Formats: sequence, C-alpha cells, structure tokens
Amino acid sequence: MDTWNLLLGGFATAATPINLLWAFVGCVLGTAIGVLPGLGPAVTVAMLLPITSQVEPTASMIFFCGIYYGAMYGGSTTSILLNTPGETGTMVTALEGFKMAKSGRAGAALATSAIGSFVAGTIATVLVTLAAPVMASFAVKLGPPEYFCLMLLAFTTVSAVLGQSTLRGLTALFLGLAMGLIGIDQITGQVRYSGGVPELMDGVEVVLVAVGLFAVAEALYNALYEGRSVSQMNKMNKAHMTGAEWKRSWPAWLRGTFIGFPFGTIPAGGTEIPTFLSYATERKLSKHQEEFGTTGAIEGVAGPEAANNAAVTATLVPLLTLGIPTSVTAAILLNAFQNYGINAGPQLFQTSSSLVWALIASLYIGNIMLLVLNLPLVGLWVKLLKIPKAQLYAGILIFATVGVYGMRQSAFDLYLMYGLALVGLLMRRYDFPIAPVIVGLILGPLAEAQLRNALSIGSGSWVVFIERPMSLTLLVVVVLVLLTPRLLAWRRKV
Repeated sequence: MDTWNLLLGGFATAATPINLLWAFVGCVLGTAIGVLPGLGPAVTVAMLLPITSQVEPTASMIFFCGIYYGAMYGGSTTSILLNTPGETGTMVTALEGFKMAKSGRAGAALATSAIGSFVAGTIATVLVTLAAPVMASFAVKLGPPEYFCLMLLAFTTVSAVLGQSTLRGLTALFLGLAMGLIGIDQITGQVRYSGGVPELMDGVEVVLVAVGLFAVAEALYNALYEGRSVSQMNKMNKAHMTGAEWKRSWPAWLRGTFIGFPFGTIPAGGTEIPTFLSYATERKLSKHQEEFGTTGAIEGVAGPEAANNAAVTATLVPLLTLGIPTSVTAAILLNAFQNYGINAGPQLFQTSSSLVWALIASLYIGNIMLLVLNLPLVGLWVKLLKIPKAQLYAGILIFATVGVYGMRQSAFDLYLMYGLALVGLLMRRYDFPIAPVIVGLILGPLAEAQLRNALSIGSGSWVVFIERPMSLTLLVVVVLVLLTPRLLAWRRKV
C-alpha cells in the first residue's frame, strides 16, 4: 500500500500543467528524433543537457525520459517504411516490417508496432513500480566492495557485448576511464593530469564529451559517408489491424515484454540482444513460417518492438536504485542527476522520493501520450523524412556548438569538443563502440572511490573482495562474461 500511495503522490506531481507540458514536449521531440535516421535519444539528451542549469529537476528528468522512450516509438516508422532504423533497437523491426510495407501492409505493421510499444511500456512500468523499491531496500545493504564489483561488471558487459570485438570495447572503455581521472582527486585533493589547463581542473565535462562523440561525430559521419544515400519509401496506408492480426500480435507483445524487461535491468548491451531473441522466438513459434522473409510476418514486428520498449523502460531500475546505467542514454541521464547534485542510488528513494515517483508516474502518462501521437498522426511524422540531410546536420552542428559554448563561455571547450568529435568519427569508421567511453567517464570516478573505500575496509588487502559472498559472486560473473565467448569460439573451432 505504501508503494501505491507514493505512486499516487507521483501522479499528483507529474500531472501538474508544467510537468505535463514537459512530458508532452519530450514525447514529441523523442518521436521526431526516432523518426529521423542517424539520430537517437543519446545524441538529443546530450545536446539538451545544458538546460539542467535552468529547469527544475523533476521537470527536466520527465522531459529527458520522454525523449528516451519517445525515440523508441518513432524509430520503428523509418524501419518499416524505409528499411532504415532510426534507432539501433529497431533494427530487427526492419526485417519483417519493411517486407510487410512492400506487400501493402504498412498500416498493420505501424499499428502493431505502436500498440505493442504501449502494451510493453505499460507492463514494464508496472514492473518498475514494483521492483524498484524492493531493489533499493536491498541495495542499501551493499558495501563498497559490492559496489565496486557491480561497476566492474557494468564496465565488462558494456565493453564485451557492444561493438565488433571485446578488445575494441575495452579500448573504448579505457579511453573513458582515462578521461575520468582528469581533475581534482576526490580523496587527496590533488590535481591530476590537467596539463596546467584551468578548464580541466574540475575534470572533463561529460556533456561536452557526449555532445562531441555523439552529436557532432554523428553529423560528420553522416555527412562524409552516408549523406548521399537515397532511400525509397514504401507507400503509407491507414494504421489499423484486422481481427486475425490482433490475434497474432497480442501473444507476441506479451512474450516480447517479458524477454525485454530482464535485459534492461542488466548491463548487457542495450536493446539489441532482447529484440533479436524475441524475433528468433516468434519465428520459431509462428504458424505462418512462409511469411517470414517474404511478405512479412506481423509477429516479427510485434515481438521485437515490445522487447525494445520493455528493455528501455527497465533501464530505470538499476539507474534509480544502484546508480548504474545499462545503456548509453541512461548514462547521460545519470549525468543529468549529477548536474543537480542528486546521487542516483539506494538513498534516492529517501532523499528525492517525490522526484523518483513523479518520474515513474510520468512513464504511465507518456505511454498514453505516445500512443495518441503515433497512431493517428503517423502521416505527420513521415513528413519529417523530407527534411534535407544537409540542413539537418548543419542544424545539429550549430545547436551543439552553441550549447557547449554556453556552459562556460570557453573557447577551449569548443576545441576539445571538436577534437573529441574527430576521435568519435574515427571510432565510428573503424567500428569502435562509443558507449563504453561515456560509461567509463561517468562511472570511473565513482568506481575509483568505491575501490579505495573497499581497500580501507580491508586494511589495504585485496582479499576483501573475495571474503564477501556478493562481491565474490560478481567477480565470478565478470570472469564468465570475458571467458565464455572465447571458450565457445574455441569449441566451435575444435
């Protein structure tokens, strides 16, 4: 009953006119960003982080979360009509959705995508409501050794799962960790690795790195390598489903939800794995095997879209209760909390209870808004695809430059941002994942503090990590994450 009373209080806060307005603007902007190929919620939230200095915490977090799950709704539109995923989580949707659109069933594909996103998002939000307080009460009992091992697990899984190789993932991670060491040491107060540059004494700004590596690098990459590509759009028709399509879709929505939710709560590489798993499950269980890969099977759109949205919603559980992001957008949201001086973690439910419950309540409201925005207005979103790419990416560069310069009015920040943008461009070109850089930069200083606290508890002995059952279990999982792919590859080779 306490949980439901707190949730009702959250609805009272989230339903104020100003918070409803921020939720609506976030959902609209997120949907638009999802529709536009090459952009994503991480890029958008990174560019808009400077607003945290002007907007009240609850309103801005509701706004950012609206962008996050709005982009998941919008990303399916380009996957289905253009075979161009607006977001990585909608890559699998393109497999069957584009085939359905080519065979004249674009409306059914868009309808099952939007309704499936709503069903999965609502069920996942209920699970967040129930799971988050329980996990927070458990997390309060964890000490520095357990927290360090949790962060080590986050580093390992994000680096090992994302990208083409573990080595490239770890290289990206160490780049982020190295940048996280710059600035004043939290414990001794000594300035480290600043090179005498005053702007680096407080450390490297996460906003600056995120905007450089995501927004500016993405614009440069698209201008250099993908700007001339032309996609043929399939014909749009009314978004609705027949009775038979409803019957085939709802089991796929439920299966996709319960496949996606657990993956969102662990640092296992975002939405790519659950969406592929959902697609494989639907393909195996379907009674219409002949439609897969030919005319398009509706289950192949319904399941992955539900898995995608459930995984995105579930990322709030570890973010709010442990302060650990399981996706790059969640990592940037963590930085937004830090900008307000709010420490995400088990104490958050006591120290900022009204913010947390307003944020959870806004998920229910946002899902309804997104369903209304996506089903009747899908034709309007499709018109965004007519924006010329040159003007679109030029606008991103201008917005990023003004936003970063506006933080401290420092020319050094601009040089650093564009230098990092060139690094991000090379990383994209040679398939180095960028997410581990952001995760390493944000979690690195926190992990260092927990490591030093743990060693203080153990009187300088590293044995403290294997004496405690939870930290030992987490270390074993880290080793398994690193070794299992190699053992499987060796077995296949043999």
